[in-house]
Amino acid sequence: MKFLPLVTLILSFATHADLLELNWLDLVPEHEQEQVRESVRKQMQMSPHDESTQVTFEQAFLGSVREELNNTQVRIPGFVIPIEGTSMSVKEFLLVPFYGACIHIPPPPQNQLIHVTMNDFEEIKGMWEVVYVTGNLTTQSYEHELASVGYRLSGTSLSR
Repeated sequence: MKFLPLVTLILSFATHADLLELNWLDLVPEHEQEQVRESVRKQMQMSPHDESTQVTFEQAFLGSVREELNNTQVRIPGFVIPIEGTSMSVKEFLLVPFYGACIHIPPPPQNQLIHVTMNDFEEIKGMWEVVYVTGNLTTQSYEHELASVGYRLSGTSLSR
């Protein structure tokens, strides 16, 4: 019985070693990274009410996914756009790289959006709060009325 805590600790390290901590640029193939940086910078500076300056990301490029990330255990921060749930509790949502993406301005490219499904409803403080989602990432696309999404994540945990 003395060995049980040690085995648990070793298994915990093995599990965390397989977890890939991602940022949003990690989801973009290297040849598209500069274009994404510039597009996101422009989108974040746009007024949501000035339609003459709004250009959709799809007009610039489609946003290829990184196939080598398919079926990996990841943890990534982002903002929640609820699909199933409310602004305070979600089970299915789009995870986006910055507040207001998809709602107040045109959506980011598909490789900057993740469709997340959790097993149960998870509490959040609001859509303006950064959350960290852990789970299995796949390169399976998803179509939603708000945007075309390049990644899906089967969430195992959501934290702040």
